[in-house]
Amino acid sequence: MHEDAPDEFGSYVEEDGFRRDQDYLSTRITADGVDGYPVEPGRYRLVVARACPWANRAIIVRRLLGLEEVLSMGMCGPTHDRRSWTFDLDPGGVDPVLGIERLQEAYFARVPDYPRGITVPAMVDIPTGAVVTNDFKQLTIDLSLEWREHHRPGAPELYPADRRDEIDDVIALVFEDVNDGVYRCGFAGGQDAYEVAYERLFSRLDELSERLESQRYLVGDSITEADVRLFTTLARFDPVYHGHFKCNRSKLSEMPVLWAYARDLFQTPGFGDTIDFVQIKSHYYEVHRDINPTGVVPRGPALSNWLTPHGRESLGGRPFGDGTPPGPPPPGEVVPPDHGPVD
Repeated sequence: MHEDAPDEFGSYVEEDGFRRDQDYLSTRITADGVDGYPVEPGRYRLVVARACPWANRAIIVRRLLGLEEVLSMGMCGPTHDRRSWTFDLDPGGVDPVLGIERLQEAYFARVPDYPRGITVPAMVDIPTGAVVTNDFKQLTIDLSLEWREHHRPGAPELYPADRRDEIDDVIALVFEDVNDGVYRCGFAGGQDAYEVAYERLFSRLDELSERLESQRYLVGDSITEADVRLFTTLARFDPVYHGHFKCNRSKLSEMPVLWAYARDLFQTPGFGDTIDFVQIKSHYYEVHRDINPTGVVPRGPALSNWLTPHGRESLGGRPFGDGTPPGPPPPGEVVPPDHGPVD
C-alpha cells in the first residue's frame, strides 16, 4: 500500500491529482456460478460501513430489492486504522457471523498478504470466510440481475434492459466527475489539480441540475441504479464534502434542483433510512487526519431540512415503476433516530 494512501485503501495522492486504485477482486457471484460462486441464500455476507458512499449503494440496493432474508449484512464501524475496517460496533468487536475482528482477515483468507485496498463493500463467502469480490461497481448490478430469483415481490427494476446503455453512460460520468470528483478535490496534491477537479465537479453538477429540472429521475420515469449512485454522494455533500473536501462553490442546499432531487430520494423508503449522518461525519473527520489533523468533528450542519417538502411529484414519474416500496428495515439495521434528521 502506498505510504500516502488516504482511507480508501490502495488509492493515493500525487501532485497532479488523486488516484483511485480500481484493481478489485472481480470474481462474480452469479446465478449460474460460472466463477465458482453461485447465488445461494444464506451463503454470503455483505460487509459494509454506513459511512462509506460506495458501501451505502449496496445497502440501498439490497434493501430496495428485499434481499435481507437471503443476504446477511455485516456492519463495520465508521473509523479504522491504516490496516483495515473493523467490526467495533459488534459485541467484543467481532462480526457475529464471520467471527473476525478485521475485514482484512477475510481478504487474507482469499489472498494471503493481500497487497491492495481493504475496501467496503465486500462480499464474503461464509463457509470459507474469504472475500469473493469487492468490485463495488459490478456488485450492485449483480444484485439486480443475478439475484433476481430472490427479490421480494414488487422489487423495482433498477437496471432495466431497455435503459442499460443510457444508465451506463450516466453512471460513468457521475463516477468520474462527482462520486470520485469530490475525492479529487479533497485529496488534490496541488493547487492546479484541485482547481481542475473543482471545475469538473461543479460543471457536472450543473449539467445534472439541467437534466433533472424537467425529469424526476436521471434515466426514465422511475428510480434506477444511476439515482442510487448519485444519491450517496449528494447525501454527504453538505455534512462533509463542502467543507472537508473544499467543494465549496455551493452547498447542496444552495443548488435548488439537486437539493429537491436529493430530498425526494431521501424521503423515499430505502434511501434516507440507510443514511447515518453521525457515522458519516465521524469517518471523514476522524480518519482523514492529513486533511483534519485535530480529528474534531463539526456539530453542523442542521439536518431537519432533509424532511421539508421537495415538490418533485409535479414532474410525474413512479419511484418504483411497476413495483412497490420496500417495507421497514429489519430491527437490527435501523439507523438510530438521533443519527438522522429530526422533525
